[in-house]
Amino acid sequence: MTRNCDEYKWIVKPAWEGRNELARQLRVPELVAQLLYNRGITEPEQARAFLHPTLKDLIDPARLTGIDKAVKRIRQALCDGEKIVIYGDYDVDGIMGVSILWQCMKLTGHEVDYYVPHRIDEGYGLNMEAVRELAEKGTKLIITVDCGITAHESADEAARLGVDLIITDHHQIDGSPARSVAVVHPDLPGQDYDNTNLCGAGVAFKLAWALGQEFSGEAKVSDEFRQYLLAATSMAAMGTIADVVPLLGENRVLASYGMQGLANCQDNGIRALITAAGLDGAKLNSTDIGFKLAPRLNAAGRMGHARLAVEMFTRSSAARAIETAKYLESQNRQRQKVEKDITEEASRQVVKLKMDAKAWRGIVASGENWHGGVIGIVASRIVDKYHRPTVVISQQEDKAIGSCRSIPGFNIHKALTACSEHLLGFGGHEMAAGLQIELDKIEPFRQAFNHYAAEHLTEDDLVKKLNIDAEVALAELTLATAKAIEQLGPFGAGNPSVKLVARKLRLVSHPRRIGKSNDHLALTITDQTDHDKQLQPGNMIRAVAFGKANMEKKLIAAKTFDVVFAPTINHFNGNTTVEMMVKDFQIP
Repeated sequence: MTRNCDEYKWIVKPAWEGRNELARQLRVPELVAQLLYNRGITEPEQARAFLHPTLKDLIDPARLTGIDKAVKRIRQALCDGEKIVIYGDYDVDGIMGVSILWQCMKLTGHEVDYYVPHRIDEGYGLNMEAVRELAEKGTKLIITVDCGITAHESADEAARLGVDLIITDHHQIDGSPARSVAVVHPDLPGQDYDNTNLCGAGVAFKLAWALGQEFSGEAKVSDEFRQYLLAATSMAAMGTIADVVPLLGENRVLASYGMQGLANCQDNGIRALITAAGLDGAKLNSTDIGFKLAPRLNAAGRMGHARLAVEMFTRSSAARAIETAKYLESQNRQRQKVEKDITEEASRQVVKLKMDAKAWRGIVASGENWHGGVIGIVASRIVDKYHRPTVVISQQEDKAIGSCRSIPGFNIHKALTACSEHLLGFGGHEMAAGLQIELDKIEPFRQAFNHYAAEHLTEDDLVKKLNIDAEVALAELTLATAKAIEQLGPFGAGNPSVKLVARKLRLVSHPRRIGKSNDHLALTITDQTDHDKQLQPGNMIRAVAFGKANMEKKLIAAKTFDVVFAPTINHFNGNTTVEMMVKDFQIP
């Protein structure tokens, strides 16, 4: 069996014996019942809730420990006219969370300020200098969004300066949270909250909901607050999808409902962003958010200052929002070029230092003046290419900062903890993290990181894997089935996009190279083995294989081949058809 250069290992999930019965009870195709089973869903009621998420499934914000204290302190500050600053992270999750809370407080009749640190100059989180600056300007209450849980020194400084701190965050902590008036966090020990994977914007949404209840005087918020919260689900959805938290349970509800509302959202910032991305009139999905909208927002923090993006969702007029969105578009194009250059340089370093060898388990690449705003994306690109946990470090004069990305089954936060003697500081998640390091410690850290990875990863762990939901015949891919599969979305972390395999296929005609660089393939294929019989529509399907033009000659020469793909629905010239989005080929 030969494979393309990506060398994926195909893993097809076994057929479930209960698929027929679940399909009958739900009145869905058997394939959909199998897909539900693959996602751990076997009971009809559980399946109905998954296929039809509703806002009634959102968890009461009162179950978040500390939220009552936070609400009371915020109300006091608003009523007393104290200066309040919402302090948020510079990524999409932080930008959305800050905007949600700012709009909430605006609705109460008060305008508060916000502060977003500069990614390069200040780094992640609540920093000491910012706290001092805000205190000097008369700030009496700082509310963090998507940060602050481990900022012990900055929190102590805020207390010394007479500034109260409310922390809203979702990042992992070791030990006690930083000193504050209240901590609102979905994963604190001893609390009864079912969604420990709520993102920063999700936590901000819950605090806004609780504030709405407080100012409405009852659990059921006023009509004005209700309309605001419904609109705010779109911002929460963007933060949820962009931050790659599992799209299950409450996160699935927020992502699904908020995503549906994006196309008709009246927020100036969201409208301008959608227009700049060329998505006007489109039915948006999680891919649109993750790969089109989110990168434009992240470009603000990566290439400039994320405060500009927050302004677009808070104080901007429609005209100003359009102007900002166009600027972010240019920033994103610049980001793409810088990212491409650094990725190529980092890849050359990987080969030069033989970190792509089988014996090497963890990659650490570093370079002088690599743009600190894009090294996280570069780390992801290196992971995609070599399938190893990766740290990319930017050396800036007398200091260095790094971004880390992992592979399934390897907790990179634990890896950094094990190597902490070489680091000035670090923080993050199981799959992504950041660090600070002295220049002369980079090489010892590289060795220590690789040593830890070697102890915790096998050779098989380093093989890219395609987890496939089911094997199908082309005749099963009806429009009704494809529409039923769409209901399993939004897809993302915790709910991966559907991947199917069809075997013993052949070309109906020669493939066509498409795309600006002719590096994609468009092909029509069939699973009908009898060449003499007339092809039936159910045995034929159009497929698109992005980045696989190198397979053209091999497919032409092959008698048959197998394909892993995602089924998609294509609307063109008034016709609606099912197509394949090819993930991989194998030629027997």
